[in-house]
Amino acid sequence: MESLKKVGEFAYNLICKWHEDNDYMPDLNNDKLNLLVLQLTRYNYDLWHEEDKARDPDATDSIIANVKRKIDKLNQSRNDTIEKLDEEILSNLKDVKPLENAKMNSETPGSIIDRITINALKIYHMDEQTKREDASREHIEKCKYRLSILKEQAKDLQQCLNELIDDLLNGRKFMKVYRQMKMYNDPNLNPVLYKKNKK
Repeated sequence: MESLKKVGEFAYNLICKWHEDNDYMPDLNNDKLNLLVLQLTRYNYDLWHEEDKARDPDATDSIIANVKRKIDKLNQSRNDTIEKLDEEILSNLKDVKPLENAKMNSETPGSIIDRITINALKIYHMDEQTKREDASREHIEKCKYRLSILKEQAKDLQQCLNELIDDLLNGRKFMKVYRQMKMYNDPNLNPVLYKKNKK
């Protein structure tokens, strides 16, 4: 659980490495929590770059359709990984008895970690913008300001996660794993899919 207290730094370092070597894989010593964080960061990393393709004004309808399907699959995997993260965190708390007045957080640790990894992606790409030689001074200054806000947000999110972990470990808070109940990829729940199957 202690490794989660530096999850923002871990995610950012992964993002930097993947931009240099797309197949980079660190040695995690079979640490299940770190492996799940890596997987979640990778799904968000791939989502970011697929969404860039969809925004290309020269992209054909066929390309956009294929990208949309990839995005749907990545989003499903991302949501599944958030749930697995929460399940693993919950299993690490099996010996902790919540205090009588313990409260539940509205956001799970997995959801906060997801936000932290997305924020790390924003920091990486905003920092890139501050180093562009073809951009105006005004653009550079605006991006530097935005980068400072993103870094502040990263610090705040990490602090919120750390405090939640401490509260969970000390029984001041408890957590539940809620299923995302995503419907769009389920052929039994998506009306376009189940109506097509009846034909």
